[in-house]
Amino acid sequence: MIRVLLVHDACLVRSVLAEWLRREPGLDVQDTPWRGAGTRVRTQLPDVCAADLDCAEGNGVPPLADLCPPGAGGRPPALVVLAHASRPGLLKRAADAGALGFVDKAGSPERLVRAIRSVAERERFVDASLGFGFLRAAQIPLTRRELSVLSLAAGGASIAEIAGSLHLSHGTVRNYMASITRKTGARNRVDAIRISRGEGWV
Repeated sequence: MIRVLLVHDACLVRSVLAEWLRREPGLDVQDTPWRGAGTRVRTQLPDVCAADLDCAEGNGVPPLADLCPPGAGGRPPALVVLAHASRPGLLKRAADAGALGFVDKAGSPERLVRAIRSVAERERFVDASLGFGFLRAAQIPLTRRELSVLSLAAGGASIAEIAGSLHLSHGTVRNYMASITRKTGARNRVDAIRISRGEGWV
């Protein structure tokens, strides 16, 4: 039996998808919004986390580290993400977080089942339709941390709010923003956000 935790912020979509997955033999499926995902991982110890990368909390920045906590009892759950090729920034963050499965949200539910079964065996699963997104992700000049800072800034967070959310000092956040501005060739923070949105990085 594969223990699966489905993480999705849209209640209706999450409920329907979880019920559909429960009909599959060999899957024990629980579901949660992103807000409770970290706690559910620690208490339920799933074999697989299947998570939608669109997150309503934290200005749209999915806390992927909560799904694969370091030092968890036994090995951390294998991670499958539901993604769009048009969001290469999220694909990069998921890959950097150690995701093994990448399922195109425009695809069929059967693809998610195949991904869950594959990553439960610690085998990689990537939808071919996400290939162009990964090519674009490889060209992103920003680090994972810089993408996190930029995503929060794009959601309207202040320097202080970004610092609190990512457990950084105000000076460190400013340094990250300066680096982001330089790497994107932007004139300022607002221009960096505009460029990054146009590229699908945030």
